[in-house]
Amino acid sequence: MSKKQMKLAAYLVGTGMHVASWKHPKANPKASIDVEHYKQLARVAENGKFDIAFIADSLAINEQSHPNILNRFDPIVLITALAEATSKIGIVATASTTYSEPYILARQFASVDHISRGRAGWNLVTTGDATGATAQNFGRETHEEHDVRYERAEEFIDVVQGLWDSWEDDAFVLDKEKGTFFNEEKMHQLNYKGTFFSVRGPLNIARSVQGQPVIVQAGSSPSGQRLAARTAEVVFIHKDSKEEAKKYYRSLKSQMKTFNRHPESLFILQGISPIIGRTEAEANEKYTELQHLLSPYEGLQFLSGYMGNIDFTKYPLNMLASEISFPKVNGIQSQFDEMKRIMKEEKLTVGDLYYRFVGAGRKDAFVGTPQQIADEMERWVEEGAADGFMLQCPLLPEGLEDFVQYVVPLLQEKGIYRHEYEGTTLREHLGLRKPKNRYDCSIYKGSS
Repeated sequence: MSKKQMKLAAYLVGTGMHVASWKHPKANPKASIDVEHYKQLARVAENGKFDIAFIADSLAINEQSHPNILNRFDPIVLITALAEATSKIGIVATASTTYSEPYILARQFASVDHISRGRAGWNLVTTGDATGATAQNFGRETHEEHDVRYERAEEFIDVVQGLWDSWEDDAFVLDKEKGTFFNEEKMHQLNYKGTFFSVRGPLNIARSVQGQPVIVQAGSSPSGQRLAARTAEVVFIHKDSKEEAKKYYRSLKSQMKTFNRHPESLFILQGISPIIGRTEAEANEKYTELQHLLSPYEGLQFLSGYMGNIDFTKYPLNMLASEISFPKVNGIQSQFDEMKRIMKEEKLTVGDLYYRFVGAGRKDAFVGTPQQIADEMERWVEEGAADGFMLQCPLLPEGLEDFVQYVVPLLQEKGIYRHEYEGTTLREHLGLRKPKNRYDCSIYKGSS
């Protein structure tokens, strides 16, 4: 294959990303707690040769939360079920470094990696909680400040990856005649002591066939980019336009040399919300149908948690959003700052906010015919705005099924997307090498 190969991930969330998707006539309103629904979504994505089936998470809810997160599975438990329902596609779950402990998280993801035979990935988040409710669910008064969360995350991932190297690949001898279960020289204690963590090790599970689960992240702030440049293998972004995505792409890839990493060892996936029709008019009709299921304040209530718990109901829908006094947000700061910039530049009203910032209402929307969508995806990759895409379908399963049936064949015809999986592990799908165990290197021999 001479052309750059596009990477694809499917964001699986109940009835879809649109906050009113559960009301759609074709939707199963119990989808977010229906494991068979998720298994079928993962199989559809696997039939489309996707790299990743992705499960997001949140650790607090309130009355304004998206319906699909009010009642949902734990992500790591869910991807374990998806591992048994599929045989090729990578399965990635979200877990927080702010509200978890490294040892148990390392063990959980290593377990899924074994169960899936090397197809697991960890979406590392620091938890962007603008509401402050998450902290209260974990016995804390306040949510940790952004920079502190990332300092903790830097240590957290070092501990987790160190634990994943507790055993060399051939440590378990399993020699019944000699009575030797494992080679003691190939078991290693981590003995980590830092600002946030003190962890002895070793982990009580071996390395998997792919060595370590793939690391996925989504940070756009300077701290987030630094962590990604140092440790991430897949980065999920949600930029407002192709030009903004290009700037981020260049910025993040250029930082990797600081950590002696090659830019091709990290893939950047832009989040898109495709709506597909046989004609452009039909696609727009599907979009309009979804929007008509949503009252303006219902959409604004959903946005409230991202924007400092603003009570939008007290503002007229035709009021300029930039005139609202927004509080400081201790959440996804880069996203919040971008939203405020767009409000001012585009003179958005309060009534415009949901439609502008969520799903297919964004600029560079992927709403149209299969050919239009395939062509636009190709342009993004060719122009250096992304290495691929995270599909956040507004309506599931229809949106994902349409994409696999109608868009994937066009991408394959263009020679920019696989016809078959190249291997069996997630690293093989992505073209990533198996990480060396740190103790396999001669400099570490004899240490523990």
